[in-house]
Amino acid sequence: MSDPTASIADLRKSYERAELNEEASHADPLRQFDQWLKEAIASEVPEPNAMTLATVAGNGRPSTRVVLVKGYDERGIVWYTNYDSRKGRELAVNTFAALQFHWVELERVVRIEGRVEKVSAEESDAYFHSRPLDSRIGAWASPQSEVISGRSVLVANAAKYGAKFLLQPPRPPHWGGYRLIPDNWQFWQGRKSRLHDRLRYTQQDDGGWLRERLAP
Repeated sequence: MSDPTASIADLRKSYERAELNEEASHADPLRQFDQWLKEAIASEVPEPNAMTLATVAGNGRPSTRVVLVKGYDERGIVWYTNYDSRKGRELAVNTFAALQFHWVELERVVRIEGRVEKVSAEESDAYFHSRPLDSRIGAWASPQSEVISGRSVLVANAAKYGAKFLLQPPRPPHWGGYRLIPDNWQFWQGRKSRLHDRLRYTQQDDGGWLRERLAP
């Protein structure tokens, strides 16, 4: 039998789509992120708003999962989830986290690190009520990250809460938004011969940003 890892080791890709240099990049990392995200959306890459969220438990064990960015501004990057989920429990212990966007088709990666806080109840309410009805019922139906006996549990819960709330389910107390407040950004652009472009922005004491080039 052939070794399946042999073909993986031989995989190669030459990155030649674009470049990222200090002169053409924004001094403010939020503006650079805004430009790249809008270019990803315009390029119709699959799920351009999908990002990997990394958290760390109290015992030092890290975990990752994919979530969807639902807002961003000078205050930070926002997503919504179940506060009782594994990520919610870990953020309650360790409020620092990291995000990563990977737009494969554009040969780009953005990494963001910082402290996480919950968004206001008003923000969570506004977003929750903008969601489709089945998604609002789903927030009640799924005991996220808990062991369940089968899919029938979810179906039964959805039916129960659908009958209870009809067309007006309120936001569950265990569901809402988080905001990561960045203090470190990295922008990576694939380049030929593995000499990739990599810019890091580090927040300074005065609120400004130090932009530096890192070796790939």
